[in-house]
Amino acid sequence: MDYVAALLPPVVMAVAFTCLIVTMIKSQGGANKSKEDAAVDAALARTESSGASGAPGSLGSPAQKSTAHGA
Repeated sequence: MDYVAALLPPVVMAVAFTCLIVTMIKSQGGANKSKEDAAVDAALARTESSGASGAPGSLGSPAQKSTAHGA
């Protein structure tokens, strides 16, 4: 019976991990895709607008960083 106790946790974790991956794959796209894309676009717009303001300590956009270092 020791082998059952030794194998049970890895088997349970493997099944749980497989279910997690299947759920992630099934939730890609579909009806929520436009909502997820809009959330990402909004976050990128906030990041770009805060970086373009020229505030001290802000990193700015990647184009600004490359020109600031002379590259």
